Amino acid sequence: METWDAVRARRDVREFRDTPLHDADLERVLEAGRRAPSAGNLQPWDFVLVRDRDRLRALSTVRQGAGHVAGAQAAVALVALVPADDEQRSILAFDLGQATMLMALVAADLGIGTAHSAAQDQAAAQEVLGFPDGRFLAFMLSLGHPAGRPLAVITRPDRRAYADVVHLERW
Repeated sequence: METWDAVRARRDVREFRDTPLHDADLERVLEAGRRAPSAGNLQPWDFVLVRDRDRLRALSTVRQGAGHVAGAQAAVALVALVPADDEQRSILAFDLGQATMLMALVAADLGIGTAHSAAQDQAAAQEVLGFPDGRFLAFMLSLGHPAGRPLAVITRPDRRAYADVVHLERW
């Protein structure tokens, strides 16, 4: 799939088939996250790849609405240092968002569906993932082959019209 097609095919997938993901595909997804741009090239992330079914179930409980993680074939947990202030928090969110989106696009290119979620219960997340104190689980990206229709270019996306979103030179 070409990059533009991956952009147009990517959608949140919350139900997955029980089909294993190839190690090489997961490595490519993680490599995309590792190569993401970041402010000052600080690369403020660590990625925890989770494939164990019990661990995925436990991870799905760290935020209401993260049930898709339990049914996924894998999940990437994006862990970072706890930011010192609001400015660092804002920069970190932007950096982690870029890493998450690159992983989601590469996954879409491979025909792998994704859904993302933040985390609320940091104590539970730390228990499941074992990350050190001073770090937190920022986002999770569940991965798997879509249970319903496979990823394909969405010809009529439920998006605001281009002319309603894009303003040339001035609003």
